[in-house]
Amino acid sequence: MDFYTVLWREMLVFKRTWWKFLASRLVNPVLYLTAFGWGLGQDIHTGSGTYLDFVVPGIIALSAMTTSFNTTGTGVNMSRLYYKTLEEYLIAPISAVSFVLGKVLAGTLRGLVSSLIILVLGIFFEARIAVTGWFFAVTGIACFLFAALGVVAAMLINSHEDMANFSTFVILPMAFLCGTFFRAERLPGIVADVVGILPLTHASYALRSLAAGGVVPAVSVLALVGYAAAFFAASVWTIRRIR
Repeated sequence: MDFYTVLWREMLVFKRTWWKFLASRLVNPVLYLTAFGWGLGQDIHTGSGTYLDFVVPGIIALSAMTTSFNTTGTGVNMSRLYYKTLEEYLIAPISAVSFVLGKVLAGTLRGLVSSLIILVLGIFFEARIAVTGWFFAVTGIACFLFAALGVVAAMLINSHEDMANFSTFVILPMAFLCGTFFRAERLPGIVADVVGILPLTHASYALRSLAAGGVVPAVSVLALVGYAAAFFAASVWTIRRIR
């Protein structure tokens, strides 16, 4: 239960800043949904409905990635390089697994809140989304894996500038290429093959399938679970190597 101490501390911080968090998370979704909902969404139709129905699950997947990664990665990066508080955890009688699990779960919860905001806004904009337990489960797995990736990046990178560069070269390309705004398979040849194995592609595909009332996409769900396990193991290793 040591992870609960880390998680509780993160939730206390969130409690004091929740209104800033919610306000900042409303800006991008409102702009996206205004453009794709009122601007394009009602006029462009896909095989299963309007473009708005298509794009909202992708935006939810995108928000799960960016929020979970940025909140966890920035928090660990700042505590390690700026506030110098990471050392307090490292000398405390708490395991690396518990420390990472607490941080990752905190990032996961923030990502879920951000995704829920977009889901509510999407329904307000009249997107047709089948909300099921599997839909929330896949969103949670996506938040978990990107929060774990945030810990890995924060522990391996040695400056705030490099953290921004990681986002530019890894997170930003996934945001635009991994099926958020269009089907990833429309990309040419080898690019489509590479993009097809990335975690955000699987998250977008799974959420879109579930939102349309389809069956659970087992391959994508298993891929997300595999990424989550791999990133979590890597984040634990990055903590253990400096203790």
